[in-house]
Amino acid sequence: MSSLDSHHNPTDHLEVTTVISEANSTPMQANSVKPEQASRQTNLQRIQQRKQAVLSFPYTRKLLKLAIYSKCQLDKCDCTGWKKTENALPNTTFNDPCRCEHPLEMHISHLRNKSEPDINRLLGMVVDVDNIYTSMNREENPDTKKVYSYLFKLLRKCILTLDTPVVEGPLGQPPFEKPSIHKAVTNLVMYKFSHLPQQEWKTIYELAKIFLHCLNTWDFPSPSSQKQVVSQEEATVYTIAYTRWLVFCHIPAFCDSLPHYDTTQVFGRPLLRAVFKYVRRQIMDQFHQERDRMPLERRVMVLTHFPPFLNQLDEEIYAINSPIWDPDFKQVPSPHLQTLIDTKTVVAKRPGEFEKLTPNDKEGYTTITLNANAKFERKSDGSFRETKKRKLASEEQFEDLSTETVAEIIATIDDPNHMTGPDVVFSENAPARDEAPKLEEKRKIIEFHVVGNSLTAPVTKQTMLWLIGLQNVFSHQLPRMPKEYISQLLFDPKHRTLALIKDNSPIGGICFRTFPTQGFTEIVFCAVTSSEQVKGYGTHMMNYLKDYHIRKNILHFLTFADEFAIGYFEKQGFSKDIKLARPIYQGYIKDYEGATLMHCELNPKIVYTEFMSVVRRQKEIVKQLIYQQQRTVSKVHPGLTVFKEGLRSIPVESIPGIQETGWRPPARATRGGHQLEESQDIDVLAGMLKIVLTSVKNHEDSWPFRQPVDKSEVPDYYEHIKYPMDLRTMSERLKQRYYVSRRLFIADMTRIFTNCRIYNSPETEYYQCAVNLQQYFQTKMKEMGLWDK
Repeated sequence: MSSLDSHHNPTDHLEVTTVISEANSTPMQANSVKPEQASRQTNLQRIQQRKQAVLSFPYTRKLLKLAIYSKCQLDKCDCTGWKKTENALPNTTFNDPCRCEHPLEMHISHLRNKSEPDINRLLGMVVDVDNIYTSMNREENPDTKKVYSYLFKLLRKCILTLDTPVVEGPLGQPPFEKPSIHKAVTNLVMYKFSHLPQQEWKTIYELAKIFLHCLNTWDFPSPSSQKQVVSQEEATVYTIAYTRWLVFCHIPAFCDSLPHYDTTQVFGRPLLRAVFKYVRRQIMDQFHQERDRMPLERRVMVLTHFPPFLNQLDEEIYAINSPIWDPDFKQVPSPHLQTLIDTKTVVAKRPGEFEKLTPNDKEGYTTITLNANAKFERKSDGSFRETKKRKLASEEQFEDLSTETVAEIIATIDDPNHMTGPDVVFSENAPARDEAPKLEEKRKIIEFHVVGNSLTAPVTKQTMLWLIGLQNVFSHQLPRMPKEYISQLLFDPKHRTLALIKDNSPIGGICFRTFPTQGFTEIVFCAVTSSEQVKGYGTHMMNYLKDYHIRKNILHFLTFADEFAIGYFEKQGFSKDIKLARPIYQGYIKDYEGATLMHCELNPKIVYTEFMSVVRRQKEIVKQLIYQQQRTVSKVHPGLTVFKEGLRSIPVESIPGIQETGWRPPARATRGGHQLEESQDIDVLAGMLKIVLTSVKNHEDSWPFRQPVDKSEVPDYYEHIKYPMDLRTMSERLKQRYYVSRRLFIADMTRIFTNCRIYNSPETEYYQCAVNLQQYFQTKMKEMGLWDK
């Protein structure tokens, strides 16, 4: 290692040693083993602060720093870094000689014309070289020390050659395994938990983030410790994976001159199988040690909900055929989950965070189809495919209207002289409940303000006057509620109040408290002064509050309503059917004796302050469409006389006027003359399937699949393949008329190819036979008209 220049503090190496030692431990290890040490994040910040301090050096000092690591530019001089001579003065200058007898200037002359970003990049590598050198000297494991040594030499070489460091060699380049751990855990959340209510699914989502974060920051043990290994095969896999993890994930986290990757993004099932049981035990042990320092809600999450989540993950990691490891895995979310996903995609996220649940296929995550009418079924290989739903006649008839048609209808319904049907007698043009308040708000007669008290920031005089006015409104309108209690909550900094202001005085309001970690808001008080009631203020105020919370990504309201308020809350979309899981809100909201708990779930796609106007407008448009359709089909046609002439039946479409009603004959797609529906004659179907099966058996690539796999030749085959299938077995089933539908036949044939791909690696001859034969099988099925288009 080169000696330090005069500006380099001799104690810097001691400081780096401490930082690296602390940073190499996981956050949980740092807390439990050495409570006095800072967290992992703090240690990373200290390393970055040290690097920033070096980057902030004056230009001259930067060059002096780089001279230690830069080659002498004079011909035939092999010196790779400026070193002080024994008689050097304390203050270093560019004329000071090196031990190679050339001045320091010769070590930095090639850097004079470099830009400041290039100089800073080289300085960053210098700091990383120091850090790696310190870690290498402290490392006791010889294999790990070799990795540090390799990276140390790589960075030293790149500083000399001014190149960007690139790791090359037999380790390969990330990603090393597909699908990644990140994708598999994402698939697990969708596969196992998408049916859960929204709030419970969010809990699972948070648990998955915790697990991925633990893996990304975990300090994996060296292979020689053997703590995580469960078999010799996994020991070999882990040795390679551990070296890759050091080079691409662990060391670059502290030395950002090297390319850094998250562990969960570049490793997959083999690494997770090797370390899961060990890491799981360590994580749970650490959580139990820290339980007393955790907030209540986090303690419940990691000690109550986390173990079952890990159990589910354990099953899928070690299962022979788990769909979450299928690269083509796709799963449609439940409607409430789709709403949550749509909401989350609006929020910007940092790269690499688990929130990114539904990127496109290019990024390799689970792709979720956003078609609300799509249905999915699981294929025989465990993956999912979308089932084609035949359009109904009604779906074909009522398509999107043209802009001209909509404009014509709106012009008609806006003209009172063109009222249609019952509107002539029973007009429904009375304004919506919130129409008058919306007009007043537009004219600045009323205003809405979200106000609250604060102990850390100044509160304006106007806000305080409004809070006092709201206290009077709530006290008068809620006589059963103690005034002291109203004041306590109204002025509590954790509560906020939506104030309805008229003539600069509050005439109503909704006091609420938000629990962001739980995803809901509790409505505490809601009232409008008696002289301003029955004017639509209550409805408009609640709609305003809903829009406010949707912007905050809070989609649930809870409130305790007394017998006089239940009717109001029901009109605002609240229900006594509580869809939130009890652990989500129990212990958070205030419980009132004699009151009824009510729940409202918000739809983030709705603008509630415009909702009633939009729905009424849609209703008027639909009514006008119906009226126009009625006028079109109101023509009277003569009766049918063909039956008198001896005909016994006629096609439905020949009935006069039936086409004008919108009726269409049902679509009956055909396959080579055969209807898409299964043949009712099993012998006809068997004959068609026999032709296909014979062709497949005679194909040149069918030889591996003609007989059942011999256990004596492949002893472990049936340990991996639970449901074997072969062409001989299919022939026997066909003779026994087992295949009453083509789907059963396709399922068995597909199982042959799936089993082959599971047991054999892609580079084998068997794997290629399965690919070729499957393509041939599908072609024959299409030729026979037995394959869906």
